[in-house]
Amino acid sequence: MVILVFINKEGKFNENTWLIDGYLFGGKGNLSIYVLENEGTRMMIDASEKTTIPKIIERLKELNIYPIHKIFLTHSHFDHTDGVHELRKLIKDVEIEVLASKNAIENLKNPNNINEVFAAKTDPIEGVVPLKDNQTIDLNGLELKVLDFFGHTMDSIALFDKKNKNIFTGDAIIDKSSIYYFQPTFMPPDFHEAELLKTFQRLRNMKDELNSISLAHYGVWKDEDFDQIINSMEKLHFSTKNSIIKWFKENPSYNYLALKYHEKFIPKSKIIKLGYIEVLEKTMEWLVEGLKRSGFI
Repeated sequence: MVILVFINKEGKFNENTWLIDGYLFGGKGNLSIYVLENEGTRMMIDASEKTTIPKIIERLKELNIYPIHKIFLTHSHFDHTDGVHELRKLIKDVEIEVLASKNAIENLKNPNNINEVFAAKTDPIEGVVPLKDNQTIDLNGLELKVLDFFGHTMDSIALFDKKNKNIFTGDAIIDKSSIYYFQPTFMPPDFHEAELLKTFQRLRNMKDELNSISLAHYGVWKDEDFDQIINSMEKLHFSTKNSIIKWFKENPSYNYLALKYHEKFIPKSKIIKLGYIEVLEKTMEWLVEGLKRSGFI
């Protein structure tokens, strides 16, 4: 019998944490929004796109975790930050505090570089509380540790919930939305491989303190599947990176890269069958750009 160890349904999944679908790009299962609550104070992990915020607020109310008081940004990429202004605009009950890595402050104030590489239109975010490595966020007695998880970006941070043996990693380790789909993390504009390898090792060193990993794209992986992610981080990184570089040299068409990636790494995925090949092509474009900007192509 197969034991289900992947949580992808909305709702409460441990004593203090809920999963909400962020409906990124208008589709289900593209971005996880997590909400931590303790003694009446709630913190949201990431903010999706501005167009998704009315739906997210609706779900917060349905789950009785409205309003939120804080937003923790795992990094400065547009799909994690664009909804901040809309959340602040529509949630008038409280003044929402936004927290992010101290390295993210400038990117959030001046998002032009992020907007340019992803063709996004995120507005500047001011008044963000800067966080540093090993800093503790006290959520009314629930202690959450901030960890620098650089590599995917140089402002990526994770949040370790020791009480619930869970860690929120954003995009820092991998994107894995089902047992049949995953993608690597070498995205532009500032992917840094040496730092990524340090992040992999830092997470592995914490293995005995964890039993689940909460990914931004998408869902919570526990027990055996958590172990599989921990054990295969470097292998998947180098295998996908080297394959994409090889295929790009053969044919720089993003359609070609998408088809090759599907064939080798995610053959059981329904992306092509459902007609989403363009989504995979866009992903290949971003991955190639990440490799170009970091000097691998």
